Amino acid sequence: MQFEGRVAIVTGASSGIGRAAALAFGREGAAVAIADPDTEAGAKVAGEIRGFGVDAEVYPTDVSKEADVGALVDAVMAKWGRLDVLVNNAGIYLQADAVATSREAWDKLMAVNLTGAFLCIKHAVPAMMRGNGGVIVNVASEAGLVGIRNQVVYNVSKAGLIALTKSCAVDFASRGIRVACVCPGTTETPLVKAAVGRAPNPAAARKALEEVRPANRLGTPEEIASAILYLASDCAAYATGAILSVDGGYTAQ
Repeated sequence: MQFEGRVAIVTGASSGIGRAAALAFGREGAAVAIADPDTEAGAKVAGEIRGFGVDAEVYPTDVSKEADVGALVDAVMAKWGRLDVLVNNAGIYLQADAVATSREAWDKLMAVNLTGAFLCIKHAVPAMMRGNGGVIVNVASEAGLVGIRNQVVYNVSKAGLIALTKSCAVDFASRGIRVACVCPGTTETPLVKAAVGRAPNPAAARKALEEVRPANRLGTPEEIASAILYLASDCAAYATGAILSVDGGYTAQ
């Protein structure tokens, strides 16, 4: 129970990696704030966490809206009086190159994937400083480390998240706040499964995703959640500004 007595916010926690991370923190004793627009799915996750004997609440949150983010942090502090961990996981995806990407699509994705993380950090850091500091873990992607074809705005948003991680790590280290980043490879989330299912040949599409990485398989949400948990734990107390790839060897090639 390495997080017993601590409080974690996980954005985008109603499914996929966010859900797995929220459950992992709950199993380790943390109270969990599930920040997600999908409150129905979020409530199911909160119920699972309460089954571990710890507290969990759902907060309807659009991370691209500063009012939502501010209300989230205020609500967490009002309920638990502390904030120890922030996991910036909320994100959306778009397949398109620069020519095919509309300005509206660019702005929408960047608002969620990058500006949303910035806003959460902006509001979480003062709350963490009212206690004994804290840890922020950003969920970027292998796509932030290398250029992946036909997803330009997603790539750029995740590269920006890596830069945000390093900048905030330097800014807040002296204030007792660590900032780190996990870069998942393609993971078997509902989003990925849906994208594969839309392909003309889903089996071939899945095989192609697997074969580009040395491990020759996709990751699981639980594997990514384990990396998030590690970076947030006292076991990684000397790691700030760290960028951890969990991608089946994709970016090692």
